[in-house]
Amino acid sequence: MIVTYSWLGQLKSFSVPLLLSMIHITPTATQEILRLRLKQRDAGSLLRLAVQSGGCYEWSYHLEFGQRLEPEDVVYRCDQVQVVIDERSLQQVEGLTIDYSEDLMGGGFRFDNPNASQVCGCSYSFTLKSMHSSQVSG
Repeated sequence: MIVTYSWLGQLKSFSVPLLLSMIHITPTATQEILRLRLKQRDAGSLLRLAVQSGGCYEWSYHLEFGQRLEPEDVVYRCDQVQVVIDERSLQQVEGLTIDYSEDLMGGGFRFDNPNASQVCGCSYSFTLKSMHSSQVSG
């Protein structure tokens, strides 16, 4: 996929891989993402998913909308949603399912990651299986 975007008044173009989904977004989460995207200044914004260090466990998910794409980004098509993931986060989210649910405390995204050995109750923070097993044995 060739992407053209404006950055600081200059048009930039580069090739970004567009892949069929290695992550899954439930219909409920898709509806919520589309609803939130409509509230953005640019309704064509892409959803960026990243894994960052921190949280209750070692890693946490970060979701945001934006137009900016980097050469190391990969774009996944998940039904009606395109998800941008940086190369550093790819292995950590392989097979991830994103859901959305509402309860008495309000609504929120829920993450089901087959690569996680431990998950916080909020589901936003996790420890990777390979990292957890290396810490236990080392």
